[in-house]
Amino acid sequence: MERMIDIEKRLRAGMTMNGIGIASQDQIVKSITSFALYGFPESHAASFALIAYASAYLKARHPAAFYVALMNAWPMGFYHPATLVKDAQRHGIKVFPIDVNHSAWGCRWENGGIRLGMRFIKGLREVTGKRIEAAQPFTSTNDLAHRASVRSDQLTKIAYAGALGSLGLTRRAALWQSAQAAKPAGELFEEDESVSESPLPEMSSSENTVADYDATSLTAGPHLLEHYRERLRRENVVTAAGLKRLPNGSRVATAGAVIVRQRPGTAKGFGFLTLEDETGLSQAIVHPDLFRECRSTIVSHSGLIVEGILQNTDGQSSVRAEKFWPLDGVTDMGSRDFH
Repeated sequence: MERMIDIEKRLRAGMTMNGIGIASQDQIVKSITSFALYGFPESHAASFALIAYASAYLKARHPAAFYVALMNAWPMGFYHPATLVKDAQRHGIKVFPIDVNHSAWGCRWENGGIRLGMRFIKGLREVTGKRIEAAQPFTSTNDLAHRASVRSDQLTKIAYAGALGSLGLTRRAALWQSAQAAKPAGELFEEDESVSESPLPEMSSSENTVADYDATSLTAGPHLLEHYRERLRRENVVTAAGLKRLPNGSRVATAGAVIVRQRPGTAKGFGFLTLEDETGLSQAIVHPDLFRECRSTIVSHSGLIVEGILQNTDGQSSVRAEKFWPLDGVTDMGSRDFH
């Protein structure tokens, strides 16, 4: 208000200098003051309401297109594409993996689902991805390397991302063939499509999931927590969905990939974590003292197990945290009964 009074004095002085009468000055100042106190938040509220309504409508009526748009807009947006993929799958949307014969550079709609784009392959150059898109389809790794002019280092990244599935190759077989295909064939063997079989052992399901995250930071396959679930179940670690079925005030432990860490300036030092597992999202509330004590664990690990008191209110589940463990240290928790 003090700034507005100072501005009003300067404004009136300028209007007087330009021959604007007192009545007109009063009307102009009133319009400006009213907007400053009401019009600005009103216009923003209307804009945000429209955005929220349009987003909700698209997610409900055209979910695949909604998620495709969000992922293609990355890095704009609150949630990482990995979280968007799992949210889409939990809502019944099929997500197809990155594939050199089916993926564009960006994500796209495919048969009512989402086809992930080559843009998520770490280290793959956009010019290479678009050259692959323009030359589709391919019949072999050699065909891909030669017709799309894919360099050896780029071919390795594509293979490691598991993007050669439509060529009938597992990830390790693809890595083996990409190493061979990247070698200059010479004139004599230029048309030779033969490759030797990979001697490498195949990856397990959990190794494939880890490789997905390592190569692309997301996966269309099982959620990482699914590979821990049996051990977590033995330790009575509850899923995000399971928390909602327990009484308020229960002592519980839950686990998940940490997708959000927040310490708002208005929260008096409290921290808030959002954990994601294969069933959904849960929240952890961290007291300032506990945050200081466990800061290294909270900040340094992408997956956490949280023990504390369950707060179930209005359909939302959160845990008032008391202890933390790194998710990869699940076997070090000891035998505990959180119920």
